[in-house]
Amino acid sequence: MSSTRLVYSTQGGRTCPQCRQALADCRCAATQAQQLRGDGRVRVGRESAGRGGKTVTVVRGLALTDAQIADLGKQLRSACGTGGTAKDGVIEIQGDHVERVLGLLLKAGHAAKRTGG
Repeated sequence: MSSTRLVYSTQGGRTCPQCRQALADCRCAATQAQQLRGDGRVRVGRESAGRGGKTVTVVRGLALTDAQIADLGKQLRSACGTGGTAKDGVIEIQGDHVERVLGLLLKAGHAAKRTGG
């Protein structure tokens, strides 16, 4: 394995470190967006650590793409009537809505389980 890698080419400019194509021709971001994020074991729990004492409901392990996770997060937030975010394959919903989210996920066909106490 060579310890050198192509960083810049006069033909195409900067290159992607993963596929080594010109950044204009790189398809890594599109491929990564279509990959499934979770392992399929959906876990719903309540967390407050590192959030200034605020409680959030966290959904992890969804075997969906980033776009599908964002859509599901929007549906769950609107059903709970609260804010939140969907990033890095994890859906965070502000407040303690574990039972409501768990019911909605089970109704949608996800094999979700509650984690924590």
